Amino acid sequence: MKWLLSAAVLLTLTVTTAGSQEPNFPSPQKEHEWLKQFAGDWTSLSKTVPMEGVPAMECPGTMKSRMLGGFWIVNDMHGDMGGQTFNAVQTIGYEPAKAKYVGSWVDSMTNHLWHYEGTVDESGKKLVLEAEGPSYITTGETAKYRDSYEFESPDRILTTSEIMGKDGKWITFMTGEMKRAKP
Repeated sequence: MKWLLSAAVLLTLTVTTAGSQEPNFPSPQKEHEWLKQFAGDWTSLSKTVPMEGVPAMECPGTMKSRMLGGFWIVNDMHGDMGGQTFNAVQTIGYEPAKAKYVGSWVDSMTNHLWHYEGTVDESGKKLVLEAEGPSYITTGETAKYRDSYEFESPDRILTTSEIMGKDGKWITFMTGEMKRAKP
């Protein structure tokens, strides 16, 4: 019985001590700082690449981007794709344990939650994110995707979306640019 009393006292001291300490939250790193350049309002114009039986189309839109806690950028997107309105929410952050940018994408046109991982290239201007999801080429299969955001200037981002073909080569299916909206 004495050991039970000792265990209770030890548990009480541990909980009391742990409860009185302030949590040790991380601080944003330089990779998180890099994401701040997305913050603001943007107009976008993307163009699909024509494929067999599918003509090219222009996709105008907007993106409102905000930082969340110094760690995440949240991109709220609205646009028109071939006459169909869409909305999307993208998150991008940096996970030090993986040494990679990570993120998610959901939109009003699909039922898939996309999970991203990627890096900034050696130039320090281009973020390349990869994900896996339903294939837009072969129904019922999955495919690898790659989205790139290249900051040509603080007010202009070039975008590229690609899918990996069965031969392992990347196929560009959409390109575009975003311009910072003037206040």
